[in-house]
Amino acid sequence: MRLALALSLGLALHVVERMLPLPALPFPGVKLGLANLVSLSAIFWFSPLQGLVLIVLRCLMASFFGGGFSAFLYSVSGGILSYSLMLLLCRTWPKSLSLPAISVGGAVMHNVAQIGVSVFLMQTLGLIVYLPVLIIAGTISGLAIGFSALLLLRALYRSGRTPEIPQKLLPLLDQS
Repeated sequence: MRLALALSLGLALHVVERMLPLPALPFPGVKLGLANLVSLSAIFWFSPLQGLVLIVLRCLMASFFGGGFSAFLYSVSGGILSYSLMLLLCRTWPKSLSLPAISVGGAVMHNVAQIGVSVFLMQTLGLIVYLPVLIIAGTISGLAIGFSALLLLRALYRSGRTPEIPQKLLPLLDQS
């Protein structure tokens, strides 16, 4: 039931983000990534396998809302690589890294995966020149999502209305 609720929340955030009017940016594909708030939170609420299932299902269902198969390939590759790195960082260095820093790492990996899929599908390495723009955008959005996740997870943890968080991850919520 919790997984279904998280999936619903991730999809709702995806739909809301698609409806937001973005400023006219000369860079296609740059977005905030609101649904990644749920992906980052999944590290605290679910097992790694459940989190991975959440990511794949969210990407699959979001592609039905618009974008089709190519959108699915971009989002699922970015989602899996991003989630894997964030999970690794959270579980390996919870006392050394902050949640916003981990989120930035995930956002950058998401963009790296998307460029990798683009290079593969379009058979041109020239697309790599777009990576620095995406890394800058990913850093900004990763910070925003990371700080939002930190506030959300702290508030839910303190309220007692969250699944039990693994003891090892608690230092990530205690950092100021």
